[in-house]
Parts: sequence; C-alpha cells; structure tokens
Amino acid sequence: MSSTEKKLAQSLTAESVELIPYLLQDLWELGSSPEDIIEMIQREIAEPEKLKVLDLACGKGAVSVNLAKALGCQVKGVDIIPEFIEVAKEKATVYKVENLCEFIVGDAKEAVEIEKNYDLVIFGAASDILGTPEQTIQVLKKTITPEGYLIIDDAYGKEGNSSDYYTRAQWLEIFTKTGVTLLDEKRMDPKAMEALNKEQQSHILKRSEELKKQYPEKKHLFDGYVKSQQAECDELENDLDAVTLLLRGTP
Repeated sequence: MSSTEKKLAQSLTAESVELIPYLLQDLWELGSSPEDIIEMIQREIAEPEKLKVLDLACGKGAVSVNLAKALGCQVKGVDIIPEFIEVAKEKATVYKVENLCEFIVGDAKEAVEIEKNYDLVIFGAASDILGTPEQTIQVLKKTITPEGYLIIDDAYGKEGNSSDYYTRAQWLEIFTKTGVTLLDEKRMDPKAMEALNKEQQSHILKRSEELKKQYPEKKHLFDGYVKSQQAECDELENDLDAVTLLLRGTP
C-alpha cells in the first residue's frame, strides 16, 4: 500500500483501502458538494465555461461530472481507487459529458508534480495527503496559473474546542502566508450535515452487515469501521464547521 493509500484509508477510517469501494458503493457524492461549488464558481469567476479544471482525489466524479454538465467546462479527475474512476466514467456517459471529462487512476501526490497550468484545481480530500493545510495550499498553487483558483473542502475547528482542526482565524493566517485570497466560503448547514451523515451511515452499515455475513472472522474490522465513521460524523456535527473554500492565487 502506497503512502497515499495509507493516508486515504486513515482519512476514511478504514484499515484497508480495498474495503472502501464495497462499503461506499451506494454513495456517489463522497466529499464536496457539487451544488455549492457550482454556485461559488458562477458567483465569483467570469466565463466559467472556459475553465480548465483539475479535480484531485475526485472520488466517483460527482463534482467533475456536475461541473461539466452545469458549466460546460473541461474537467480532469484523478483518484487512486480504480473502481471509483470506473464509476466516474460511467456517470460522465450517463450525463452526456464524456467529451468534457477525463478520468484517470493516479496518486494525488504524484499528480501535483505533473499537472500544471490549470485555471481551477479542486481538492476535496479532507486529510493530510498533501501535508499540512499550509503545505497543501503551497503544493496546489503549483498546479494553477498565477491568478488561478483553488477550491478546498475542509473544516473549521470551533473556538474553544480541543479539536486538532484549524479555526477560521488560523486558516486566514495561512491564506496570508501562502499568498492566496479567500473569495468565498460555504459552510454546511448543521441540520443538513446531520441528515447527510445519517443517510450515508445507513448505507455503510448495510454494506458492513453484508461483509460480516461473508467474513464473520473479520466482524471486528467492519464494526470498527462503522464505529469510527460514526465518531467522525459526531465530530463534524459537534466540534467542526464543514466548509468549502474558494481561493485565488496571486502572481
């Protein structure tokens, strides 16, 4: 397992990345909200149809496909899980945007060293795959044009909590250090977050129960996955503010 795969498994609180496609097979949207991203782009970026977009850690392509459909822009999606990329390609065909979308299997850490000169780069993996938040922004800036845009899906730690997540004030300091401007931010409504977590957990629990019947000797593994996922949901609902950030680079 590569270092990125290990971090991916950790970020999804699974012990093996091989389990993830099965456990998440009922979910298409795995991170950023396509609707929120489309809304911010249309509000802040002129001529979005001309954008050249890179969607890093694109999952099953929900953001990429919806962007191409809504805006008519060219999108390239990269994800390390082959099964996710297959779903993304199928969805692009279903939504009739296969001519606008390209999906490849790849490691995000390697992709940022290769992919350059994009107008917009989206990174929806809320983990340390690319390093600390400051390191992540610095790395992502290398993939965009001097005045290009970044969209990052992450969370603000609430003031006074013991969470390891950065507060909004700390994120603003990072933006200053890394030379980017915060153009827009979309915080997820707490009730919507709770409803989404409940729905997704029900699907994951169903698949976990199926796996336990097939592999009873690994019951502890699947129970542990569901438990850790619930702990992550509880943290998002109680200690964090899930947020999607639209940033612009400066030359």
